[in-house]
Amino acid sequence: MSKSIAIIGSGFSSLAAACYLAKDGNKVEVYEKNDSLGGRARRFKENGFTFDMGPSWYWMPDVFERFFADFDKKPSDYYELDKLDPGYQVIFEGGETIQIGDSLEKIYKIFDKEEKNGAQKLKKFIDNARNNYDIAIKDLVYKPGVSPLELVTPKTVTKLGEFFSTVDKDVEKEFKSDKLKQILKFPVLFLGAKPSETPSFYNFMNYADFGLGTWHPKGGFHEVIVAMVKLAESLGVKIHTKSNIQKINVENQTAKSIKINDEVKNFDVILSGADYHHTETLLDQQHRQYSEQYWDKKVFAPSSLLFYIGFDKKLKNIQHHNLFFDVDFDEHAKNIYTTPKWPKEPLFYANFTSITDPSTAPKGHENGFFLVPIAPGIEDTEELRIEYFNKIIDRFESLTNQEVQKNIIFKKSFCVNDFVEDYNSYKGNAYGMANTLLQTAFLRPKLKSKKVKNLFFTGQLTVPGPGVPPALISGKLVSELIKKN
Repeated sequence: MSKSIAIIGSGFSSLAAACYLAKDGNKVEVYEKNDSLGGRARRFKENGFTFDMGPSWYWMPDVFERFFADFDKKPSDYYELDKLDPGYQVIFEGGETIQIGDSLEKIYKIFDKEEKNGAQKLKKFIDNARNNYDIAIKDLVYKPGVSPLELVTPKTVTKLGEFFSTVDKDVEKEFKSDKLKQILKFPVLFLGAKPSETPSFYNFMNYADFGLGTWHPKGGFHEVIVAMVKLAESLGVKIHTKSNIQKINVENQTAKSIKINDEVKNFDVILSGADYHHTETLLDQQHRQYSEQYWDKKVFAPSSLLFYIGFDKKLKNIQHHNLFFDVDFDEHAKNIYTTPKWPKEPLFYANFTSITDPSTAPKGHENGFFLVPIAPGIEDTEELRIEYFNKIIDRFESLTNQEVQKNIIFKKSFCVNDFVEDYNSYKGNAYGMANTLLQTAFLRPKLKSKKVKNLFFTGQLTVPGPGVPPALISGKLVSELIKKN
């Protein structure tokens, strides 16, 4: 029977769920508090520059293909993808660089150059990562996190030990080169935790990186959101912007309506893709599943200090994606996870989509996106933003051997306070709840409320976890639970 369904938020998980639920014949309406769609994957244009505000790494293309295939579509029906070569470059102390090519063969050569038998070691490591990726995608991530038994399959039983070791231990055991070790530990940061806290099984992210490659949707990552909106609307979904949800009303332990911009609207089902913690504050206390103490004890993925910068010239010695690992990796991680504070010497990341996609900047110009990972919930002031911009831009100039500061014609920052203001993000986190051992699968906040009937959740604080591909999967999982409801 057709249901009327309200979806809060317009990020990847919300839009994915909207598509699946509308395909099943439901009347679906999406409510977004901001004036543009996409949640953290919004974009803005200024002075001829186009900036993605959040996600910029298009990994795991098979998950995107699987999503669109569920509607008899392909990504290419909506946007054009380019495989990047190099996928990214890593810049170390003194400006030394390692470029990660677009094939395993190229990457094996790099590892051999950096370390004796490096290619042989990497092949062994990637074979296991590929196997884990296959198990993860086929057996695990498309499970709704309802029961611990979801983790028990003939294939996962053979991998049990990998849930009790860590990525850090595996990498340290196999490789000697500090540079290679940092490169191999980097992908798990997308899961929101230190490599020393991330179960070995998650080395499948290395296969996502080296084996499947890094891609770029022409026009920017937001083009994926544009595609999903088109798909959703073609299925009959109604999408509303500037629609702030003030309250979820419950009667007889059942979600009945939402208050939007002071107007109450009734629905059969309410699904929130907004921040999980925030969504529960929209309920009266007795209807909330998780206490403030529960949230405070959880390991959250980092927040970020972001800068969107327009340069009036083309820059040199850079690639589309650039990781600046010229300072102590472990020390910065400690400042995020162990003793939360602003790092004295921060690692940072920069991308310049205009290198491979000229449509994102005026001719002869460059658009820059700079990101410093920081602990969620720490102090955020204009003075700190300026201080850290100066730190990273000075290092950027030194490491890439060029002057750029006098060529900045546009600059905008985004940090903890903005994540809270724009996304109601718990402690201003950028990526959700980390995938540590005790926060995996059935141990994450539930897709379906345990206290209120017809109330569901989706997104990065629930199953399967942080990142864009998991968000697409989360939307599918919750739609299946609603269908069974």
